Amino acid sequence: MADNDTKDLASDARKYWSAEGYTRGGVIREVDYATQSGGLAEDLAGIKIVDTDTHLTEAPDLFTSQAPAKFKDRVPVVRRVNDVDRWFVGDRDFGSMGGNVISKDNNKLLGRLAFPTLDEAHPGGHEVKPRLQAMDDMGVYAQICYHNSGVTQAGSLMSLGDNELAVEIIKMYNDAAVERQRVSGNRLFTMAHLPLWDKAALDREARRCIDMGLKGFVLPDTPERVGVPSYMHSYWDDFLDLCSSTGTPINFHLNAAMDPTTLTWEGFAFEQTLSVVATMFSIGNVATLGNWMVSGRLDKHPGLKIGLIESGMGWIPFAVEALEHQFQEMLPNRAGGVLQKTPWEYFHDHFFGTFWFETIGPRLLLETIGFDNMMFETDFPHPTSLYPGVQKHIQKSLGGYDYSIKKKVLETNAVRMYNLPF
Repeated sequence: MADNDTKDLASDARKYWSAEGYTRGGVIREVDYATQSGGLAEDLAGIKIVDTDTHLTEAPDLFTSQAPAKFKDRVPVVRRVNDVDRWFVGDRDFGSMGGNVISKDNNKLLGRLAFPTLDEAHPGGHEVKPRLQAMDDMGVYAQICYHNSGVTQAGSLMSLGDNELAVEIIKMYNDAAVERQRVSGNRLFTMAHLPLWDKAALDREARRCIDMGLKGFVLPDTPERVGVPSYMHSYWDDFLDLCSSTGTPINFHLNAAMDPTTLTWEGFAFEQTLSVVATMFSIGNVATLGNWMVSGRLDKHPGLKIGLIESGMGWIPFAVEALEHQFQEMLPNRAGGVLQKTPWEYFHDHFFGTFWFETIGPRLLLETIGFDNMMFETDFPHPTSLYPGVQKHIQKSLGGYDYSIKKKVLETNAVRMYNLPF
């Protein structure tokens, strides 16, 4: 690997969240929490709402508390630098602790990615008990949880030059996910990470995670960016066979096969840039969707379930219809007969999307997309998360549907996707 490539990989975690987003400033939105903590709406009684995109900040002692003796002095630790809490591995900066814009007093920070220090943020961002209380207040029964910081980013771990340590960091992250799931009473389900760069370790860890009861994996949509073979390569055959045969989903969380930061105008302030970039990340899911549909992988692995997470839904009908047109015009022989289905058939058989802030999509496009293919999320406690007003928004976006449709979108689609134990 070239020196420049190694340097780029090493900075993966550090750049995971823009430093500007942690500067002091922003606007505090005061929340009348007494009006936002009434739990599940009466007309949704009997529905166990599954919030399919949330984030749990990696606790400062996540690695030090469980590291084997040989790794004790080498695992990630949190240090406060220039008034910002950041992860370090040795002297290498692995970036901030991620996004948490909900304060200890339940107000919300606008215009920034997070409070600079963990002390200022809602403890439910990283502790189980206050997280469950926040969920009860919002009327949410269970959450699918994703990482918050970049401390487990493959590129940075690969560049450590210590494969044993890098793999151990991933394993500790997954072990903590199992314990959190247990302590929460099967209400917090964290998606597992994998040592993508080491095929033997990847396959072993995937099997171990499934055997431990973790409910899915989160992956990059273009692994070749960190020097790992594309999903078209046989490198992935065993892993995808395992996921297909066990019904274990793979998830692409706001991943896009492009860098939206290259699409914004020079001269923008941080808030202006982020407004465009966040929107383009959702639109970029078109590439992820299309890549899997034209790859032949869905025919080779018929049980594969794919989550497009924090994706939104309004773009889906256009994207799939556009792919239908491209299949007709550009793939008349279906890639030599490899592709056995149409894009709509692939979508309905393999894909799940999520929505949070939208109202037009849920109200007008849900039937077209598929009642069985959409799930609800809040993105708690991230910037732009659906907080406050979860129950009010559900009423606004899904209120026109009968109870059975609401239950599908809010609960049973997620239960089916993630094989949840309720």
